[in-house]
Amino acid sequence: MKSQVNEIKEGLQHFHGTEMFYQIPLIKTRFTDGLKYLAHVADCFWLITDTSVIAKSLMNRSEFITIDFKKLSRERQNFTSYEAEIIYSDGNNNILEKHGYCVTDFPLDELRLFFVNDTLMLPSEY
Repeated sequence: MKSQVNEIKEGLQHFHGTEMFYQIPLIKTRFTDGLKYLAHVADCFWLITDTSVIAKSLMNRSEFITIDFKKLSRERQNFTSYEAEIIYSDGNNNILEKHGYCVTDFPLDELRLFFVNDTLMLPSEY
C-alpha cells in the first residue's frame, strides 16, 4: 500500500497544465490528464464523479472551488463515524459544503483538487 501511495504521489508531480480534456458524459464536466491518471492508478472514478456533481451544484456560490479530500484520524473516525471527508470551499477558506464518507478505498490520505470553468483539475494543472 505504501509503495502504491508513493508511486501515485510521484506520478502526480508530472502534471502541469493539461494536453487533453476528458468529459463525464452525463453531467458534461471536464477533467484533466492528471485526474485521468489518478482515476486509473487509484481506481477512483467515483471521486471524479462525486466531486464534479457537488462542485457543479456550488458554482452559483463561487466560480472557483477548492476540493479537499482528507482521511480522518482514528479519534475523529470514532467521533464522526466517517473514514474520510471532502470539504468544498471558495478558495478563501469559506466552506461551502462538507461530505462525510463512511468507507473509502482511496489510497491517499489527502488530496486537493480545483474546480473552475466546469473543469476538475489538480492544482498543478490550474
